[in-house]
Amino acid sequence: MAVSYGIYWVGDVLDGWAARRLGQETRAGAVFDIVSDRACTAVLCGGLVALVPEVAVVAVVFLLSFLVLDTMLSLAFLCWPVLSPNYFHLVDRRVWAWNWSPLAKVANTAGVIGAIAFGQYRLALAVAVAVVAVKLWSVAAVLRLLHRDGRA
Repeated sequence: MAVSYGIYWVGDVLDGWAARRLGQETRAGAVFDIVSDRACTAVLCGGLVALVPEVAVVAVVFLLSFLVLDTMLSLAFLCWPVLSPNYFHLVDRRVWAWNWSPLAKVANTAGVIGAIAFGQYRLALAVAVAVVAVKLWSVAAVLRLLHRDGRA
């Protein structure tokens, strides 16, 4: 399963990299990428639970965080004149750093999947819960930004 996630991540990174290098980034492409990430993650996570039922609780926490909180956060870029969440640092550097910086992108998903790959299910759950906390803080921060900027 870790190999499947690895293939997905490499493809996702290359797709974004190619769009940026070729000057083909669009807001519609960013939304399509966000939706595609959720679809891929849901399928992969479902497969993981089928193979390793012991991770069902981790999967539920992780999926609720990624499919609900992170989706709303990732789509929030549409409220400002930026191309994608990758440019959210132009709106708020802290929210961007905790959610869409390269380190945050890796930590938010790879931390959970990596812990599961090494059989550390309690650690995976702790990481998933920590990610929920970061996402809740981020949602509150984005709501404050929306009100501050008169976009709510």
